[in-house]
Amino acid sequence: MLSTLHEHVLFARGPIWGGVHRLSADVESHAHDFLEIAVIGPGRGRHVTSQGEREVRPGDVFFLRPGAWHGFRDCAELTVANCCLSAQALRAELAALYDIAMLRRLLWIDPTAPGTHGVAVAAVGEAAAEEAIAEISELERDLAATPARPGRVLGRLVTVLGVVADGRDPAPAAVEPAIHPAVAATVARIEGTPARQWRLDELARAVNLDPTYLGRLFGQHIGLTPMNFLARVRAERAATLLAQSTLSVAQVGAAVGWDDPTYFARRFRALVGLTPSEYRRRSHAVATRPHQP
Repeated sequence: MLSTLHEHVLFARGPIWGGVHRLSADVESHAHDFLEIAVIGPGRGRHVTSQGEREVRPGDVFFLRPGAWHGFRDCAELTVANCCLSAQALRAELAALYDIAMLRRLLWIDPTAPGTHGVAVAAVGEAAAEEAIAEISELERDLAATPARPGRVLGRLVTVLGVVADGRDPAPAAVEPAIHPAVAATVARIEGTPARQWRLDELARAVNLDPTYLGRLFGQHIGLTPMNFLARVRAERAATLLAQSTLSVAQVGAAVGWDDPTYFARRFRALVGLTPSEYRRRSHAVATRPHQP
């Protein structure tokens, strides 16, 4: 598929995109502003992220939040199936995925944990990986169909996520609880206006809870404190602006709530693994090339 790696083009026909690639050449490290799920099948190669470089195995599944970056090296007939989700849609028509505990962990909690820079990896069995890759191949065909098949596309996405969630090794020991209403309300409040200078006591007061208790609930359901969650949301919004807009780096920081350019650069690098300028360069460097995993 010929497109840029940027959300506003990749998702021009809908909030979900998918494709299966067989790689026998390096894929240069690149950044993007949407959520990507990469399922590894047969072949050889190495995956490169801010966490380092590791040999991939069939059954590896990588989850990359908006703002994350990665690449592949030393590939030899490596099968990589991508399922990509619009960051904007994850706050709108795909937001219901957040309410499903096992998917919330896969798509939100694990790849936003401290020190991950937006990248998480799960291991599933080879049979589960083959099933997921087959579904992504069908998704690719459904996306190309005329007339459009939005119902089938959504169904393929849910199936892929279900296969991966069920196939994790080890599987979750217990069913995770539904998200607490106060946490859900606070998440919506932060995502609605991330540039606002939120304080923990203000967020807690809005849901009639003690700040310490709200923080504890966030740790249980989100894996982050409310303030760290706010920082993650700001970093992901900044990644979108860096990739899509002509705003200066300082203007991008101010637009997401970080008015001090030095502080913005420090926080963005801590969360993404690149400075804002480096992220912009990597996102623009691949803007005119075919989509890569």
